Amino acid sequence: MQNQIFKIALGFGVGGVVFAISLLLFNQTQATLLGLIGFLVTLWSNEALPLGVVSLLPIVLFPAFGVLGTKATSINYSHPIIYLFLGGFLLAIAVEKTNLHTYIADKILSLFPNTPKGMIFSLTLTSGILSSILSNTTTTLLLMSIALFITDKTDLKMRFALAIAYGASVGGIITPIGTPPNLILLGIMSDHNLEALPFFQWVYMVAPLAFMMFVSVAYILGLGVDNTPLSTHIEQDDLTFDQKKVLFVLLGLITVLFVNAPIKSFWSGLGLSEAGVLLAAGLLLFMPPFSILEWEEDKAKVPYKIMFLFGAGFSIAKAFSVTGLADEVASYLLALTTLPPMLLLLSIAALVVFTTEITSNTALTAIILPVIYSVTIQADLNTMLFMMVATIASSYAFMLPIATAPNAIAMSSGAVRIKDMAKYGLILNIVGLFYIVLFAEFFWKAIL
Repeated sequence: MQNQIFKIALGFGVGGVVFAISLLLFNQTQATLLGLIGFLVTLWSNEALPLGVVSLLPIVLFPAFGVLGTKATSINYSHPIIYLFLGGFLLAIAVEKTNLHTYIADKILSLFPNTPKGMIFSLTLTSGILSSILSNTTTTLLLMSIALFITDKTDLKMRFALAIAYGASVGGIITPIGTPPNLILLGIMSDHNLEALPFFQWVYMVAPLAFMMFVSVAYILGLGVDNTPLSTHIEQDDLTFDQKKVLFVLLGLITVLFVNAPIKSFWSGLGLSEAGVLLAAGLLLFMPPFSILEWEEDKAKVPYKIMFLFGAGFSIAKAFSVTGLADEVASYLLALTTLPPMLLLLSIAALVVFTTEITSNTALTAIILPVIYSVTIQADLNTMLFMMVATIASSYAFMLPIATAPNAIAMSSGAVRIKDMAKYGLILNIVGLFYIVLFAEFFWKAIL
């Protein structure tokens, strides 16, 4: 109890300090918003209150302090992107319920040599591929037990655990639904009437970057290991009937998204909403002939707290725009636009990567994207390119356990020490920054 009170008091203290400092640069409403964000981020970080509780606080705090009205705040909790993610959650629950992930993992693992280096790469790739369609938190939790089962050696357990955690973070960028920051970008694009990135265009742009990171993660984690063949092997029987049904829905979903993308690109007003498509796929699993999910049994598995976190993120982004804070911060950042474009991209990516190490990447993305939007509009820069760089960079925080959920899960496994994570994470942060800027300058710029 006393520890919880101290953590909440710390949140008030941080919020008060942020408010006082912000008054030197912004008006009272804008400073109040920054103070409230400081309060919320502190509670998210120190877990003084449950994640879902903190994420619902903007509905109370923003109107109470005159930042944003109740209706204007609460409407963000029903953003279409949230229902897109709900559909993804339902699919993830079905995959877990039928143990389809075990089958997929076994097939991928069997493609690589049964050596420590081969296993590091296969775990990285397996985690990454699963995280492109499931939440990286779910993927890490599901695979961590496999990593700890494969070997009894402490050093290898650490490397295997990090391979899964880092692979999950990298794999989350492959699809628009892979990780919350991606969805926040789509939501902000929708709010500003920017043309949406079709599902497969996103994959086309980001998959090569992710693959290079998979190779880099596996190579760096594999340095210095004894590559003697391992004796254990994970076996998975043939697909069950329920697994086949879930796989059929997943393949059908991919097909619909593939067909829907060009329709939406070439015929304005036609095509299906991707949020609707994904939600429909999730709801289909409750219906005959699939009947994989049951409402009373499976509703508790839906991570509503993450959906509330999305709502909080969209509320913060809306408040940044409505109060004019995004434009004010942008005016201070405009000085950076005199830098060469590649150096400017590097500066933004570095700012996001290292800030994400100490705070929620979801909250940070919700805060930084409206600012980048304002800066790039005022400076006549490629808005989508810079927002894409910031979004991808927010998933490339590998140094600390509080940076991402996969990092925290790896730490909680008992196989990883903070100094190990920091050592490998710093190297991968730098490698990731280099790759992001390289792809942005020489690949994405021609598309966006």
